[in-house]
Amino acid sequence: MAPFTNTGTRSWTYDVFLSFRGEETRTNFTDHLYHALLRKGINTFIDDQLIRGEEISPALLKAIEESRISIIVFSENYASSRWCLDELVKILQCKELNHQMVWPVFYKVDPSHVRKQTGTFGASFAECECKFRDNLERVLKWREALTEAANLSGWHFKEGEYEYNFISKIVESISVHVLSCTYLHVAKYPTGLQSSVRDVNVILDVGGNRCCMVGIWGTPGIGKTTVAKAVYNSIAHKFESSCFVDNVRENSMSHGGLLQLQERILRETLGGKELNVFSVDRGISVIKQRLSLKKVLLILDDVDHLDQLNKLAGAESWFGQGSRVIITTRDRGLLTRHGIELIYKVRKLDYQQALELFSLNAFEMNAPPDGYLELAERAIACAQHLPLGLTLLGSHLRNQSMEHWRAKLDCQEGDAFESIQSILRISYDALADRVKQVFLDIACFFKGQNKDYVMQILQCKTLKNAEDCIQELVQKAIITIEDNRILMHDLLEQMGKDIVHEESPTEPGERSRLWFHEDVSHVLRENTGTNKIKGIMIKLPKPDELHLNANSFSGMTNLCFFINHNASLYGEFGFVPNKLRMIDWGNCELQSLPSNIQLNELVVFNMPNSCIRQLGSGFKVHTLFPCVGIEFFFRKDLVLN
Repeated sequence: MAPFTNTGTRSWTYDVFLSFRGEETRTNFTDHLYHALLRKGINTFIDDQLIRGEEISPALLKAIEESRISIIVFSENYASSRWCLDELVKILQCKELNHQMVWPVFYKVDPSHVRKQTGTFGASFAECECKFRDNLERVLKWREALTEAANLSGWHFKEGEYEYNFISKIVESISVHVLSCTYLHVAKYPTGLQSSVRDVNVILDVGGNRCCMVGIWGTPGIGKTTVAKAVYNSIAHKFESSCFVDNVRENSMSHGGLLQLQERILRETLGGKELNVFSVDRGISVIKQRLSLKKVLLILDDVDHLDQLNKLAGAESWFGQGSRVIITTRDRGLLTRHGIELIYKVRKLDYQQALELFSLNAFEMNAPPDGYLELAERAIACAQHLPLGLTLLGSHLRNQSMEHWRAKLDCQEGDAFESIQSILRISYDALADRVKQVFLDIACFFKGQNKDYVMQILQCKTLKNAEDCIQELVQKAIITIEDNRILMHDLLEQMGKDIVHEESPTEPGERSRLWFHEDVSHVLRENTGTNKIKGIMIKLPKPDELHLNANSFSGMTNLCFFINHNASLYGEFGFVPNKLRMIDWGNCELQSLPSNIQLNELVVFNMPNSCIRQLGSGFKVHTLFPCVGIEFFFRKDLVLN
């Protein structure tokens, strides 16, 4: 059997196992398919180095067991080989026992001939059958395996087709499936997860045929998302398709958010097929229609509003038999109102688990070294056994002396340390000023963005080591990098925004960053922006118009980031700050930008579908491309003076 990780997840050695008749397709079709899969980064096993014997070798059996997907290339003489037929039987056994995927390719043979063992394919099988007429049980297994495999959904290559195009379709489909089945990063130290995963899986009862919804509920920072990811990894292979939708609360707030989430669910569960559903109501109908007969695993992470559930997973009847829908939330009442009765409450870590998780972060070992046990116990009590607090506090105290530990714990114990927010603030206060600024930029503008993209934007004359700052935030457990995206717990994101709000509680124009639509509207309309503003992001609850005047940006001489998601800006632009490094503004209504601007620090000029046709004389061509690797989007008929 394939090995498992410490969270119970099956760890495949290969993405794909290729079964084929070597004499027919080794040097042509199968070889082309094999190398096309490798070029796509798909780890593929092919038995070009194994020595054939009387029976299938243990190495080949092991390769089949440890492959996530098996592709069977049925060619005319496939069934004349007893090794191919024994491979086929083993592959289908693994499909049944390990829930592995099996996809047939009918290469110049009719699927019905394989299914019924007729035609030229049947003739080749008859030759093999004749050799083993004294072993009827083995022959019967072969016949049953051929019939079962031929009934599976696959690909049929016919004479006259172009092999390149045919192979490209196969590789693309497999690539999407492999990507969708890629295991989620759970945690650096998955302490205490096994018992939670086991308990949730008991509630899920994946072997049952009915569809059901299960809630994972708990306080902020207790690890709901971590548990959901680990559960996903442990059972996703048992479903026809799966989808983990993260940050539902945050992603649904932007215009078109629920529509985009519906399209994502359909895309991932239907194997990468793009479906434009145009409206949320139509999206509901499409989900019901396309997924009602499909066994899917759907996880909706961080749900905070009933409307989100009604639009994304309105009822169990939306999904096929055996489907499972998991919702993580801080609001138990939300689950009850949606009719969800199966609810798992995430528990705090027990003493031993909390001590282990803290020690791993503070000392990179399972237990505190000599002399640190009492201090470690004080620390885990302060963190209230919450995984987020233990991780942050342990990372903060790592490599510090006992005196530093005592001083930090002495001044933080008591009422001020009873909230998880106090622990978050400790991690922030310990950062260098330049790292604090990077943290605030990420919290306000760049959470979830590509790491390389963000570094290009942040790198400037005053911050030449953006990568070092990001790495320090990673080391302090304040952010994580997953699939090259910068991720941050929503409690840390909220803390960052609270810190910016504290800069000027009553006058937003005196703050360094603006993202809340009411604050942005007030500052732009009333001309109250000052040189303290570093970045503005406009994200209205619904598309709307903002009418500006020539002085709207006149006071923002230090503005570096301007991001407009969905506002139509009308009026005069008499001044554009010269320190802008990022202009991200789709569907811009302006015909031109002011001629007197000198954007010498510009890194991102992203204005797709804008009305701008000409840039002024002060907008030099070289200012568009100061950094290699960043793409710039504007009209094809744009005129550069």
